[in-house]
Amino acid sequence: MTKSKIEISVRLDKWMWSSRCYKTRSLARSVIQSGKVKYNGQSVKPGKIVEIGALIRFPKGYDIKEIEILEILDKRQSAPIAATMYQETESSIIKRQQNDEARKSASFYSPRPENKPDKKARRELMRLKGHK
Repeated sequence: MTKSKIEISVRLDKWMWSSRCYKTRSLARSVIQSGKVKYNGQSVKPGKIVEIGALIRFPKGYDIKEIEILEILDKRQSAPIAATMYQETESSIIKRQQNDEARKSASFYSPRPENKPDKKARRELMRLKGHK
């Protein structure tokens, strides 16, 4: 019998940390306090008690993830176990894939040089930019 079958109350910041959405609990707490995390569409405090079936929307890297809570555990678990605690919504997956493709196509229009500039080229760049 898992702990989620027994009614346990877990804070939102602790759940996000234990499900490995964020690396530390204090990082999860600060993101929630800044209002970037939406719990069922509303900004909440880090002490909000999570419930199974709730939707959480939060920033992850360059994207915004939307997940549904499937299981509640209060202790940090291994990554494979933590991945079973939630399920990402279909719309979130599609949006992240579209954003990834857009970032890849945008890098085509801002090409990078083949190699680093040498000392002479760096001095010319500095002169063009108006430095000494």
